[in-house]
Amino acid sequence: MNFQKEYQEKLVSAQEAVKIIKSGDWVDYGWTTGIPVDLDRALADRMEQLTDVKIRGGLLLWEPEIFKIKEPEKHFTWNSWHMSGIERKAISKGFAYYSPIKYSELPRYYRDSSYPNDVAMIQVTPMDEHGYFNFGPNASHLAAICETSKKVIVEVNKNMPRCLGGFEESIHISKVDMIVEGENPPIAEMGGSTVLSEVDQAVAKLIVEEIPNGACLQLGIGGMPNAVGALIAESDLKDLGVHTEMYVDSFVDMKIAGKINGSKKNIDPYRQTYAFAAGTKKLYDYINNNPELMSVPVSYTNDVRVIASIDNFISINNCVEVDLFGQINSESAGLKHISGAGGQLDFVLGAYLSQGGKSFICCSSTFTTKEGKVKSRIVPTLAPGSIVTDTRANVHYFVTEYGKVNLKGLSTWQKAEALISVAHPDFREELIKEAEKMKIWRKSNK
Repeated sequence: MNFQKEYQEKLVSAQEAVKIIKSGDWVDYGWTTGIPVDLDRALADRMEQLTDVKIRGGLLLWEPEIFKIKEPEKHFTWNSWHMSGIERKAISKGFAYYSPIKYSELPRYYRDSSYPNDVAMIQVTPMDEHGYFNFGPNASHLAAICETSKKVIVEVNKNMPRCLGGFEESIHISKVDMIVEGENPPIAEMGGSTVLSEVDQAVAKLIVEEIPNGACLQLGIGGMPNAVGALIAESDLKDLGVHTEMYVDSFVDMKIAGKINGSKKNIDPYRQTYAFAAGTKKLYDYINNNPELMSVPVSYTNDVRVIASIDNFISINNCVEVDLFGQINSESAGLKHISGAGGQLDFVLGAYLSQGGKSFICCSSTFTTKEGKVKSRIVPTLAPGSIVTDTRANVHYFVTEYGKVNLKGLSTWQKAEALISVAHPDFREELIKEAEKMKIWRKSNK
């Protein structure tokens, strides 16, 4: 078939493409590095003509132009599946909102939704000889977005890495309504040369000693999971596998160091499986056209049943705080929204069901406020408005720089004792007093 002829017939300018968006429409911007650039700029130019446009997206790595218009709250709402720092600031300005959902459920949500998209606009790779545009590092839920949108506009970026699969990692030109050739900006980077703190390294050391040869890894976003990856790269571990929602630079480092080969994975052997990737240019260069990488939808990577079927599954994620009942908050500081549910609970549940599997929730024992006050991340009860990401019944290992504790199956007094044992020493007496008031402390504990 002559795909080039069809390509030319569907090729339009960004300004022409966004004319189809009307007031009241649901519009999808995609995800992370797939967020459109030229189309966003064109929509910003005409957004003041529109009202009540409802836009979905998530994990923004740069500030969209639509965020910069005058009084954006009068023209659109941004509905995020997972918040970045850019989106948190937009909440305070009154036009951004979080959409609570388990990340694994997104493909089904789109396919079952009562609020289908009128328009989807996403960045993709150039079309291949078979007529396919690759979603780049964002298989995630983009196929479901495109399937269920009335109009699909793709913005071609020659710098987008082509990520092999897998499945649901591409869209055929026959399913595309309009094509925009973008200005080919570099793919937005995340992280990079962050210096790991002594706390990060202490936590990482406690976790790495629990990882056996042949384990399959999932790393969450943030400094501590990356510290684990850095330490693994320098360790004697071998034959590791990867099955993760987010692919980060640490996996590249581990692979280069010879730690990852996937030979012990009992599903998808020799493949590094992931739903989306974000990192530095080193990562994007590595995943481009790499047949070892397996780009798949998040409904597969984060499926508890799939995770549970992989032996020796090791899941490592951050949190904001934990209370003495063992409830994990990874999403907010009281009413102040921070991120989202993501896939943390799925991996906590799946890793525990895996033969030989373990999940680790980690954090520094304290944090310092803007005013310079040091506070404990282990608290008697979560602050009003704080979100329970992982319930007290589900948490396996909890780790700070002061130690690691296995919380599974402990009674309330045992759990309080274990958590206080890894709290910062300056806060332990205070936490004991609060635990006594809460009737979850035995005199024999101390």
